[in-house]
Amino acid sequence: MAKQSILFVCLGNICRSPTAEGVFRARAARAGLGEHLEIDSAGTGDWHVGQPPDRRAIAAAAGRGYDLAGLRARQVSTEDFSRFGWILAMDRANLRDLAALRPRSFGGHLGLFLDVAPALGLREVPDPYYGGDDGFARVLDLIETASDALLNRVAATLR
Repeated sequence: MAKQSILFVCLGNICRSPTAEGVFRARAARAGLGEHLEIDSAGTGDWHVGQPPDRRAIAAAAGRGYDLAGLRARQVSTEDFSRFGWILAMDRANLRDLAALRPRSFGGHLGLFLDVAPALGLREVPDPYYGGDDGFARVLDLIETASDALLNRVAATLR
């Protein structure tokens, strides 16, 4: 069975993308596909490199059974385009930054994460950083739905 690789990207890699990494990893493991997937997250900016996710993201995720505490922020690099077949941005600004980094040789999928779940009616995962706890819950709602849709798409390629 072929291995698939997925990278989730937001601005600082402390809220949305580590949440997506943790949720997707847990859902893939539950579906028995964890060993067939490489899952990671990164930020387009370097402000938080080496830091754990935002405490509010960790708490919101833990409330739903996801463990983000061991994750550490890193900045996306051009090498990620040779390592990952799926590079999924949380919003259009990060997608533009990724498109500017993308080597011509990249043959994978670069796009918005929520585009895999059009029924959500949204294309961007809102940044909860400057808001309250309810923003982190909303991010989890969106990411759980999109993770299930992505898992269905990726699972079809593993068969």
